[in-house]
Amino acid sequence: MEDMNMTEVARMLLGLRAAGWTEKEINDFVLYIETGEEQYKPKQKEKAE
Repeated sequence: MEDMNMTEVARMLLGLRAAGWTEKEINDFVLYIETGEEQYKPKQKEKAE
C-alpha cells in the first residue's frame, strides 16, 4: 500500500475543515487512522431538526 504524500495529507485536512469538522475531530481522526484506537474513532453526528 502506498503512503500518502504531504500534498495529499494537506488536501485531506483542508477538505475536512471545509466539511465543517473541528480541529479536535480532525486530530482524533488522524490519530484513529494511525493507531486504530477506538477512542479516536469518529462518531456519527446527531442531525439537528
